Amino acid sequence: MTFLSAARPCQTGHPSLTVTSYGDPEARRLTRALHAEQVAVYGFADDPDGTPASHYVLPQGLFVIARCDDSPEAVGCGGWRLLSPGTAEIKRMYVTQEGRGRGIGRQILEHLESQAVSRGVIRMVLETGVRNDAALALYRSCGYQPCPSYVPGRDSSVNRAMAKSVSLSTSTVSAH
Repeated sequence: MTFLSAARPCQTGHPSLTVTSYGDPEARRLTRALHAEQVAVYGFADDPDGTPASHYVLPQGLFVIARCDDSPEAVGCGGWRLLSPGTAEIKRMYVTQEGRGRGIGRQILEHLESQAVSRGVIRMVLETGVRNDAALALYRSCGYQPCPSYVPGRDSSVNRAMAKSVSLSTSTVSAH
């Protein structure tokens, strides 16, 4: 795989998260890197350019990037968007190779969940690849459980749908 980021890892262990437009150049760089990794692993992937930036604008959604140690280059990203009243989907979660293993993905996910809950979301859903062991482990450790696919036409031998019930106390959640 080719990694498109030369960002240095978080030395402090605490990335800063910034709300940004899905069309922001750093967000686009990261979502394209995610796409390239997915294509390398599976031979195909959803095109990040096919998702309208308007899906990630409050109050219908949100997109964030993560930076480490005041580095100008972001090392992670993710977003949520409403699918239906009370249900939001986590999308485009990605951490560069250099940023992995430092809890950045968990921090992004927890921030996205809390922001969605503050806007009335009670159920989060997401989809990841069956070969993405790190993502599957992260989502399971954060309370996500396998669920039926919510995206028409998905191949369950490639995609894994997961869901989680959330509340204002995101530290105590129940999985569906």
